[in-house]
Amino acid sequence: MVQRTNPGPPRKSSRGASALGRVGQVRNLGLFAVLVILCVVGAATSSNFATSQNVLVILTSAAVVGVITVGQTFVIIGGGIDLSVGAIVALGSVWCTTVATQSFGLGGMLLCAVLVGGVVGLVNGLIIAYGRVVAFITTIAMMASARGLAERISDRQSQLVTVEPFNQIASIRFLNVPLLVYILAVVVIAGWVLLNRTTFGRRTYAIGGNPEAARLAGLDVRRHTALLYVLSGVCCGIAAVMLTARTTSGASNLGNLYELDSIAAVIIGGTLLTGGRGSLIGSILGVLVFTTITNIFVLNNLTTDIQQIAKGVIIVAAVLIQRRGRAAAT
Repeated sequence: MVQRTNPGPPRKSSRGASALGRVGQVRNLGLFAVLVILCVVGAATSSNFATSQNVLVILTSAAVVGVITVGQTFVIIGGGIDLSVGAIVALGSVWCTTVATQSFGLGGMLLCAVLVGGVVGLVNGLIIAYGRVVAFITTIAMMASARGLAERISDRQSQLVTVEPFNQIASIRFLNVPLLVYILAVVVIAGWVLLNRTTFGRRTYAIGGNPEAARLAGLDVRRHTALLYVLSGVCCGIAAVMLTARTTSGASNLGNLYELDSIAAVIIGGTLLTGGRGSLIGSILGVLVFTTITNIFVLNNLTTDIQQIAKGVIIVAAVLIQRRGRAAAT
């Protein structure tokens, strides 16, 4: 007797995954279209918008938040969230600009900022993964602690950078493009390869989608979760270097509200807050959308309150579209 099989469920799952993939591609195209529309609006409302200098201003402004957003994307896809990124940037900035650290020169300052970010990220990861404390609580506590430590180290005063090669990180240009833009491009490319072409990226999606199923499949969920926060911290350390070089000083108030900007960019880019699905390219497009909006408002002398209202409306609209797209795909 020939036994009949029922291939229905697997095909349904495959169709659902394919549909969700198409939704992600459409969302990225939609974000690109929004960016193009914003550029048209900017060019129509200001004669200074459609200039090569202003394009470089937009890209340079997006560089710091963009690097932070790369790490935030990994964390959120993995099912977590990091509210301490802005405070980590401030702590890395202050620590790498102390008199003792600056005495080691450019290499010592760079290493210090990245190490501080990585260590703070590791502390977050260990508490969340092995201490089983909710990511929201852990990172908001770290946000307060890291900011407070930065204030204590700097005594709430700006620390001027006396190492000139460090300051030149923000002023050096190659082919008339600032070095900060190249740094963003390198981080984004490395992040994309890590997320889409390596086992680490596949495990990130698996753990974010269903951590229990990932554990039963043999993945070390706790170790991987800790590594995601280390990655986020390292991105914050790189961003601290970029921001400190731009301001030529370290201060405890740097990176203020960067956690909200990075999370908003990730949401706009289509990454699910529940984890398991997202796109690094979408997140970067989200950063560019927000940065372009801010640039248009500045060129047209619009007040900051209007900017915040516009950003809030965009975030809510993105979440609603995300929910509708997910429902249609499933």
